[in-house]
Formats: sequence, C-alpha cells, structure tokens
Amino acid sequence: QVRLVESGGGSVQAGGSLRLSCAVSEYGSSTDCMAWFRQVPGKEREGVARINRDGTTRYTDSVKGRFTISQDNVKNTVYLQMNSLKPEDTTMYYCASDPFECSDGVILETDFTYWGRGTQVTVSS
Repeated sequence: QVRLVESGGGSVQAGGSLRLSCAVSEYGSSTDCMAWFRQVPGKEREGVARINRDGTTRYTDSVKGRFTISQDNVKNTVYLQMNSLKPEDTTMYYCASDPFECSDGVILETDFTYWGRGTQVTVSS
C-alpha cells in the first residue's frame, strides 16, 4: 500500500514562505508523476504543480513564479516551496502520485491514484 504523508503546513503572513514535504512510502513504481493539489471547501480540487520522473514540471497560472515543485529520490520526498504567499493561497494542500508518466495539459485530479491526507496552509493579510 502506497502511503503519502504531507508536512510543513502552517500559518504565515502575506509575503512569507513555507515548504511543504510529501514523504512517499514506496518511491519508484508508484511515483512516475507527483503533484500538489489544493482544495477550498465547497470547490473542486485544484492542481497546483506536478513533476515528472525526468524532472519536467508544470504549474497552474496563479502560482507561476512563486511556487516550485521538486523531488529528492534519495529521501523519497517531493517538496513544494511556496514563496510570496497570498491570503488566497489559504487552504488544504494535498500530495498525489501516479505510477504512470504525467499527462500533458491541465493538472487533473483524475490523473492520480494515490493521495495524502493533506496539510493546512493559512496566510494572513
């Protein structure tokens, strides 16, 4: 059973930074595509960033230039560095993985098989 565990969430003021981590129990076969999503209550889960095994990345427009996704294959961990945080970034953030290569186009919830339980990010103005 693949387990994804997020950490690093918290409360910061606008303009601040946080780094989220996602530790994966079975790195390799289940992690050809990794991503971070976020979900505001009552809305659909939004794909924030994804990274392919070869290191190629994709971001949703609202976080380009502020967020960076990266992976450490030795530590079996994926990160989301979040800079210049805004109050509208406040929500739960989820890590996701899939055993197949990332597909092109928009980061979709339906493209991912395994999910973490989330970590809360709160940005105050």
